[in-house]
Amino acid sequence: MTIATIYAEFAEREASGVSPGYERLAHAVSRDDDILALLGTLPPAKRQPNLLFGVVRLLGGPIDDPAAFHGYTVANWSAIEAELHRRATQTNEAGRCAVLLPLLAALPQPLALIEVGASAGLCLYPDRYAYRYGEQVVGSGEPVLECEVAGMAPPAGVPEVVWRAGLDLNPLDVTDPADVAWLEALVWPEHLHRRARLRAAAAVAAADPPLLVRGDLVDDLPALAARAPAGATLVVFHTSVLYQVPAPRRKAFTELVRGLPGHWIANETPDVLPHGALPEPPGEALYNVLSLDGTPLAWTRSHGQAMTWFADGMSLLPG
Repeated sequence: MTIATIYAEFAEREASGVSPGYERLAHAVSRDDDILALLGTLPPAKRQPNLLFGVVRLLGGPIDDPAAFHGYTVANWSAIEAELHRRATQTNEAGRCAVLLPLLAALPQPLALIEVGASAGLCLYPDRYAYRYGEQVVGSGEPVLECEVAGMAPPAGVPEVVWRAGLDLNPLDVTDPADVAWLEALVWPEHLHRRARLRAAAAVAAADPPLLVRGDLVDDLPALAARAPAGATLVVFHTSVLYQVPAPRRKAFTELVRGLPGHWIANETPDVLPHGALPEPPGEALYNVLSLDGTPLAWTRSHGQAMTWFADGMSLLPG
């Protein structure tokens, strides 16, 4: 896939109807020979729209006008390039807990959670947030995570979490203003609600910091899993992470995680974590597949804003 196609597809499948500014900007980049040439000098993992746009925002560049974005990016490429090499898309969208909650609540309690690709660990607090599924509110506290659901009933309550840990190549610290600034730069410009949600979730994490381990998802996961307390159900999970992992390492990871005790929850696009035959997604937008122990259960939107259950009721869940 060409870089131009990556940006055009991002505009059409991810930003359309979600971020008019990023939709307009991504379309412009897909036709901008100067910026495409600059992106072509980078490793493939560093060419992502979210990463480029986030870095330009972090550096104070314009993202609301494609012409101004072009001028700034070309003129400041050396600084932008350095940040692109140093950073990764660590969005850490707490809203994704809304699509994880039905599985977490249905597993044998209490839980010991490990998030792979944890960033600052904001998705490690599904028990501390409140949720709104249509008219039904689950849990209490802030932030309140909203999710449209179809094909299933919302869970009755939140899980009991007795231990939480995250694994990341570059874990972020929510008590560090520089790390929080990067997380905020990754929130799409029109999404004021997501920025408020990020700050509320960061306050939850800062009040009771999780165990965050700097390490690799294959090499260092077994040792971290061994630290989980006895008597708790181990749950290893990840959301929108594996696209940043080379295919051979993805394969090694899936083989490893299947062999660990407990359960494995994945929320990834089907091109990076294939599942064989799947029903048609609900629309043309980009959807993840939510799966439990390798069994696909539902389509989800990337920020946790919607979930369409396609498995046979909740019968595939242990409990």
